[in-house]
Amino acid sequence: MGTPEFAVASLDRLLKNNFNVVGVVTVPDKPAGRGQQLNQSAVKKYALEKNLKLLQPEKLKDPEFIKELKDLKADLQIVVAFRMLPEIVWNMPSEGTYNLHASLLPKYRGAAPINWAIINGEKESGVTTFKLKHEIDTGNIVFNEKVNISETMTAGELHDVLMEKGASLVLKTVRTIQKKREQKGELEFMVQDDRQACHAPKIFKETCRIKWNNEVRTIYNLIRGLSPYPTAYTEISSIQGPPLLLKVFAARYEISVHDNPNGSLFTDNKNFLKVFCEGGILEILDLQLQGKKRMNVAEFLRGFKIEAGMSLR
Repeated sequence: MGTPEFAVASLDRLLKNNFNVVGVVTVPDKPAGRGQQLNQSAVKKYALEKNLKLLQPEKLKDPEFIKELKDLKADLQIVVAFRMLPEIVWNMPSEGTYNLHASLLPKYRGAAPINWAIINGEKESGVTTFKLKHEIDTGNIVFNEKVNISETMTAGELHDVLMEKGASLVLKTVRTIQKKREQKGELEFMVQDDRQACHAPKIFKETCRIKWNNEVRTIYNLIRGLSPYPTAYTEISSIQGPPLLLKVFAARYEISVHDNPNGSLFTDNKNFLKVFCEGGILEILDLQLQGKKRMNVAEFLRGFKIEAGMSLR
């Protein structure tokens, strides 16, 4: 059960190691883009390519879906980046339902663990497999594996590392469950300590807005924690018209003391664009102006002149 590319890696790993995947569950096709053409999930595309049995329920409690799921007679269900499951679904297989989560649980329970780990300046993250129960992301842990987060790592880069680590951990988990079943033994679990829990809520548009009064490192972490998607953004003032939306994909920073207003700009209008912030200066490296494509700062400055008095807000 899964939706995005992150889930495909685990499904692929199970297939390549000769596990019998009797069915794949993913979200229904959804209209997307200007033409509102139906968009298939990454998991669906992969399942069709491999000729796997595919289920796309609108509602997970739908009696027809429940019957189809039961008819598959699965011993085990694996969930990677999907939806919250009702008990009638997660409690169905004899060996239970196990989830891969992109954090070191109980830290960063919730929808966006990869983004929030970087936004909050964490030095490590990881992947965890656990057995599902009622409360989301609280089940007993089977395995976890740590990954270091460098000072410059983006959410996109961490996503790719965790996707591969997670696929290996899913394979290890399924093999362990299979071995215990053959030996008629009991799986060993680690119970999550709720006192160490923190949450990773869904990212909304307002989350992505850069607040230039924040400390420079906080702004830098927000930018890399939202890059390449959904992307941090700001507005650049215009001398003649309304402010224009500006997405920021990459930056670097320096700690310094200055008396310039936060959000004010410093540039040679050729090669660099710097923003004064609380406690330092942020240099924008990669950006996208409203209505334009993504580009580096030199390309941007060739087509957009920064006038005296312009600022970001």
